[in-house]
Amino acid sequence: MGSTAVETIIKPSKANIGVFTNPAHKLWINETEPTVEDVQKGESLKPGEVTVAIKSTGICGSDVHFWHAGCIGPMIVEGDHILGHESAGQVIAVHPSVTHLKVGDRVAIEPNIICNECEPCLTGRYNGCEKVLFLSTPPVPGLLRRYVNHPAIWCHKIGNMSYENGAMLEPLSVALAGMQRCGVKLGDPVLVCGAGPIGLITLLCCQAAGACPLVITDIDEGRLKFAKEICPSVITHKVERLSAEESAKKIVESFGGIEPARALECTGVESSVAAAVWAVKFGGKVFVIGVGKNEINFPFMRASTREVDLQFQYRYCNTWPRAIRLVENGVIDLSKLVTHRFKLEDAIEAFNTAADPKTGAIKVQIKSED
Repeated sequence: MGSTAVETIIKPSKANIGVFTNPAHKLWINETEPTVEDVQKGESLKPGEVTVAIKSTGICGSDVHFWHAGCIGPMIVEGDHILGHESAGQVIAVHPSVTHLKVGDRVAIEPNIICNECEPCLTGRYNGCEKVLFLSTPPVPGLLRRYVNHPAIWCHKIGNMSYENGAMLEPLSVALAGMQRCGVKLGDPVLVCGAGPIGLITLLCCQAAGACPLVITDIDEGRLKFAKEICPSVITHKVERLSAEESAKKIVESFGGIEPARALECTGVESSVAAAVWAVKFGGKVFVIGVGKNEINFPFMRASTREVDLQFQYRYCNTWPRAIRLVENGVIDLSKLVTHRFKLEDAIEAFNTAADPKTGAIKVQIKSED
């Protein structure tokens, strides 16, 4: 096999298209790279890379935020930008330097490329890589495309797992990273703040870890009802317009008077973080998974006098193999979380659905299974 020879089992014929946004907050579909001609010839593959035909991609809240707000903190959309980072698909081309993947393998894509040189990389915490290229974070183009070239090392085999579940491994990884660092233990009373996709998956992880009792909060009755459907043992708590201290008292009442040992905060909203600090027990921990404003206020003296640990998370590392095992063995069931499905060509409608609370969407996925 020559240095540019490419083996294929599917001859791609459709143009590569992607879902774009820009600083003017427009959303559109257009042709993108690698071109279908490049994919057919394999000429765009670099050493260590494979081409993946993307089959399922979930819309993350950050995708909607980049579209609507044009930024998340210091990450700013400054030009035409492709969204999407929750994807799974089929390997359709392999650079000769890659030996552990072959054409036809079903894979989930871990959407980062790291430098392997900085301290976070060398100490195994590569989510802190100082030069990371994280797909869909500006200016790095995302995965909402028909074909993507990606380093094989970040393409994880998923066997017979559905592409839909394969795409859900990315938000599951977010929850797992929080679980590992928060230290939820068997029998811990745990508060989950926010019943969006990350909060719901975190809830499933806490249940699997043996946390009890479990309380989940949200401002939306529909999402709390959904939480109860996927985790019947959870206690749901609708957040009202109260002070953080009063809100915490109501949360503890929902626990039956027990103060939670851990709070996994999945909204990033100031009032929710503050209520969690007020709610947890002496020596408890508030672990913030959600992202929010650049600066927020929180009850400093409550945290100080109660020795409350306030800890934060940035993405994930070393979670994909664990996530795959949990789904393959039925420990975590992600299947009910996908509420809406659209073809790649209908991505604009998919984003409008994901962005509109009235649709009741939990996780919207965009499919390209042709």
